[in-house]
Amino acid sequence: MEQFKRALNESVALRWGILVLVGFILSVNYYFYDAFSTLKDQLKDVYDFTNTDYGLFVSFYSIPNTFLLMAVIGGIILDKLGIRRTGFMFIFFMAFGALLTAYGASDYYSAGGLGYDAMNSFLPGYSPQLKMMLLGRFFYGLGAETSIVVVSKILVKWFKGKDLALAFGLKVGFGRLGTFAALQLSPVLSNEGTTITTAIWLAAVLVGTGLLAFVIYMLFDAKLDRQIEHNSPVSSTATNKFSFSDMGSFMKNPAFIYIALLCLTFYSAVFPFLAFAPDFFSDKFGFTAVQSGQITSLLPFATAFFTPFFGWLIDRKGKSATAMIFGSIALLTVHLIFSLTSMLPYFPMILLGIAFSLVPAALWPSMVKLVDEKQIGTAYGMMYSIQNLGLWGFPLLAGYLLDVTNPGNPDVSDYTVTIFMFAGLGLVGLIFSLLLKRVDKQKGYGVDLPMNKK
Repeated sequence: MEQFKRALNESVALRWGILVLVGFILSVNYYFYDAFSTLKDQLKDVYDFTNTDYGLFVSFYSIPNTFLLMAVIGGIILDKLGIRRTGFMFIFFMAFGALLTAYGASDYYSAGGLGYDAMNSFLPGYSPQLKMMLLGRFFYGLGAETSIVVVSKILVKWFKGKDLALAFGLKVGFGRLGTFAALQLSPVLSNEGTTITTAIWLAAVLVGTGLLAFVIYMLFDAKLDRQIEHNSPVSSTATNKFSFSDMGSFMKNPAFIYIALLCLTFYSAVFPFLAFAPDFFSDKFGFTAVQSGQITSLLPFATAFFTPFFGWLIDRKGKSATAMIFGSIALLTVHLIFSLTSMLPYFPMILLGIAFSLVPAALWPSMVKLVDEKQIGTAYGMMYSIQNLGLWGFPLLAGYLLDVTNPGNPDVSDYTVTIFMFAGLGLVGLIFSLLLKRVDKQKGYGVDLPMNKK
């Protein structure tokens, strides 16, 4: 009689099929997040948003993960309750928040629909539409970040020791394809604001389909767990339990700290920039909304191809810490070009795409060198909460700087000071990447080793 059954994650075809399935969840998540980037001017025209209002809307995504530490709590729940229950709960929150945001932008709600009077009864300085959309953005952010943590743990579960960095690179690529699609489609569907609700509702419905995709994944995950328990009953239960006391082991690790701080500064110089980039290109170079969206989409388009390639290299050659240094230098260079020169944005956006491929392809898989698998959800949750501190604060600061440096000029804004702020973040990130390289060399954590070596 055969004692062990071949586990599902030993099947190459099924393993990569699972990656496509959870990659779709990431794609629709990123689509919704970035669908509003090309709609900034339309939000100002249709709903009377100011630059500060728009910055508040972008930053509200990060409030639950910054001040309520929901990504950390979600990671702990993930390590305690497992992938299926945690994933369904938080992806449900993500879908609910996306639909609530779309409802807040809908014509029915603006005409006095359910909840309009309640939202109109407080904080008169903010429109009822903005307040409902902020509530939706809150729930969306509450679920979206932990859903990314869940996907990360899924990849560790299915790919550890089997091209993990390539899998993470493709995971990033799926997210960037969602961003690319949003930047291409949203301004077309919005049609200069005349059908803005169509663009927003499509983004929300796509997130709802992501919840259905996760339900399908749950069936495969349950079968894999049964196989693992059958083949290794001891290791799958008694020896692999998460404990809160385990958190201290990676929180005291200087390599983890430097990676987390690099994550904070690097992503704060990219995602908030992307939220303003179409408007920046329109104001500085005179592009239309559609043209600005197409140019901005060069970034996710480039990363969708470069990130898997860099992940493949890191699996085989290593040099993760070195890749983070070069990515940080490229990021700094791009923002200095945008802030100090009038160079057309095509080449800088491709260079930013390379930077935004190098760092994520190296950063996220490096966690398996520093953290035990039973702690991986908590560690990723901690990383995402630290990242969200920047994703909350810097969109607010960017919008505020635009209003302060462009008084009485609501139509065309000078972005020099705002982009120079992003360059400063790139410089600080470069310092953290250099410190990571040094401590890895001193302590021998193996961050620069190929992923198939510990």
